[in-house]
Amino acid sequence: MLGDNIRLLRSVRGISQVELGEKLNVSKQSISNWENGNIQPSIEMLMKIADFFSVSTDFLLGLDNRTSIIVDGLSTEELSHIRVIIDDLVAAKRRMGIEQNDDRPRE
Repeated sequence: MLGDNIRLLRSVRGISQVELGEKLNVSKQSISNWENGNIQPSIEMLMKIADFFSVSTDFLLGLDNRTSIIVDGLSTEELSHIRVIIDDLVAAKRRMGIEQNDDRPRE
């Protein structure tokens, strides 16, 4: 979930792993490892990532499924790109059998 959200936010911003790494002062390999779920960023780095993308750490971790991405100033084309990405993620979840907005406690 964390890796997917980092990849999504990076894609929405239109920046490469190298560019994100430069902004966060980490290597491209670290970004790749986070996105692929091989390693997790530190709590401090998680906060830097959330701050960079203007989202909550809960959103990054998948604990808050509300899309709180700031869209002010994005072009119609950028918003369309976001919609395609979201639709692709929803379709992928359906294929994997994951229910959307299922916040019911598990027994």
